Amino acid sequence: MPRQSASRVRVDASGVHPTGSPVGAVTRGTTGPDRLRRVERWLAQTQDGRLRRARTPLVVDLGYGASPVTVTDLQRWLRRVRPDVRVVGLEISPERVEFARAGTAGVAGAPEFAVGGFELGVPGGGAPVLVRAFNVLRQYETAEVLATWDLMRSRLAPGGLAVDGTCDELGRRACWVALDRDAGPVSLTISVRLAGLPQPSVVAERLPKVLIHRNVAGEGVHDLLRAADAAWARAAPAGTFGVRQRWIATCRDLARDWPVLDSVARWRLGELSVAWECVVPRG
Repeated sequence: MPRQSASRVRVDASGVHPTGSPVGAVTRGTTGPDRLRRVERWLAQTQDGRLRRARTPLVVDLGYGASPVTVTDLQRWLRRVRPDVRVVGLEISPERVEFARAGTAGVAGAPEFAVGGFELGVPGGGAPVLVRAFNVLRQYETAEVLATWDLMRSRLAPGGLAVDGTCDELGRRACWVALDRDAGPVSLTISVRLAGLPQPSVVAERLPKVLIHRNVAGEGVHDLLRAADAAWARAAPAGTFGVRQRWIATCRDLARDWPVLDSVARWRLGELSVAWECVVPRG
């Protein structure tokens, strides 16, 4: 679907969008069941403290696409942490919102759907404690990313976090940046299906927009992926015990020289998180 300027997006008088025209542009909207399971698991298992501490457990799935399935998937994961979580799917396309509402009409406890963009306006107001924006900024210009990050962060609840990420069509390879309300970008996470993985750098084509064009010599993310490939090669003997053990050995090797933030519990899942400072675009 062609992109559409936010200035041409209009909301009817139903009160669906409380703050005027939403900020953003219509994207292609491709999606599918369990496509975002890797980031859903990460949010539920590593950011559960933010959700538990929230006085109002509001979560926004931003730019969910042509189908509401990823919103319901996210709600299912987060209700394991907070049964009273309120999940709102925001889309800049009124037609997509209408389709989602029709598809979940009459379903007890279904998520809410509303027209909205990066300003994170939800019906009745409120500041989200968690925001997921996946496969959204990938379709924007690089120059737009940082200002969009700042806008989303400004609308988060105290202690809130947003994630900007990208994944492949089946959700087997994903990357995302975690954006803290106060600290800004704090980490980059790589999450891959280990079976059949040729080498870590295959995830390069799924880097978030702010990094995908920085995978060149002299940039931190390029150095990280090259180091990961080298560690993967050195860990080949561990592959005798399975690809999971090879990945764990790779992550342990990287942790000697890189600011790795997680541990074996996450590595076993095909994840690796590093401090944002080591991949900040240079210049």
